[in-house]
This record gives sequence, structure tokens and C-alpha cells, in this order.
Amino acid sequence: MNKRDKQILNDLQRFRVLGRDDIVDLYFSHLKNPVTCANTVLKRLVRDKQIEVSKHFTPYVYFLAGSGMKKNSTKIPHFLKLVEVYKQVLKYERVETFIVEPKYNKGLAEPDIFMVIKGTPFFVEVQRNVYSQKVMNQKIKRYEDLYYSNEFKKFPFVIMISDTKYDIKTDLITFFQEKSIYDFMEKINKRKKEPKPIKEIRYKLG
Repeated sequence: MNKRDKQILNDLQRFRVLGRDDIVDLYFSHLKNPVTCANTVLKRLVRDKQIEVSKHFTPYVYFLAGSGMKKNSTKIPHFLKLVEVYKQVLKYERVETFIVEPKYNKGLAEPDIFMVIKGTPFFVEVQRNVYSQKVMNQKIKRYEDLYYSNEFKKFPFVIMISDTKYDIKTDLITFFQEKSIYDFMEKINKRKKEPKPIKEIRYKLG
């Protein structure tokens, strides 16, 4: 098994699932015929029982062999969204840490992603559904409980990806609400290029 094969398997373990196009983007985009090359490698890994494939999606999606995830699981679109976040961030910055669904003590916040960029920690919440204000308030309370748990010396910023803007009230944690991680990274990039210093740049990294 070569280095690229191992990287694909490691990412399947990290993300739970990857779409064919995700694998093309991450590992084959520099080649002349990226899709053909990816398909050849994936067929070999399926044949060798290193990975499993679901044909319920187009293009197909892939899992680590023995992962136990149902081939038509309703969680697959959610995990694919998290992969999309990762790919979009990579277009702007090197990602030092990227953990999918980190686990903390029961009753505390359950972020979709924990990532570190240039030494700055972030949680990412990818909201595919619209929540009531009551449910959102409960979610914020769990983040505050995580803050008080002293799990982090420097508590992460929280990026909430949603088409819906929520009324978020907390004096402990900085929340950013954006429609996509792309929008968030674009704002960071824009702030970096501004010629004059700004007194307060909440998006500053590092």
C-alpha cells in the first residue's frame, strides 16, 4: 500500500465517509486525468477490501472497511458537508488540526468540527436544519458549560454555518455566523489585505 492509499484510509477514518469527488479534490487534482486515476485506485481498494462503497449516491461515496455505517445512512450528507468545510479551508490556510465531532463530557457542547489554523482554535457548527430560538439557547448554554469546564486554556471561537441568523447572546464566547466557511475565510483574507490597522479585528488568526 502506497502513501496516498494510506492517506485516503486515514481520511476515511477521520471523516467517516468521502465522496468520489472529495477524494479527487484531495489526492488526484494535480494529475492529468484525476477522475480516471481516482476511480482506478478506489476500485482497487474496494477489491482489496480496504474500503467499502455505497452506490446510493452519485458520485459514489466510500467508507473504511468495517466502519459499520449504513450505505444509505441519513448522516452521510452531514459528514460530506464537513468534508466540504475542510476543503474550503485548505484553499486559504494550512490546517494544523481538524477533528470531526470531537467528544467532551456528557451534557457539554457537541461541535461538528474542532480545527486549529495558525495556532487559533475554532469550533465549527454546520447547521443543515433551522432550529427554534429555544433549541439554539440550549446549544449556547452547552458551549458555556464547556467553557467553564476548563477543557481549553484558550477557548475556541465558534463559527456557525447556517442560512439562518440566530439571536446569540453570550459574554463568554465569540460566535461568527456565516452562510459558508468560504464566506468566513474570505472575510479573514480581506481583513489581512487592508492597508491600515484596525483597532479590533475579531477575525484575526494567530
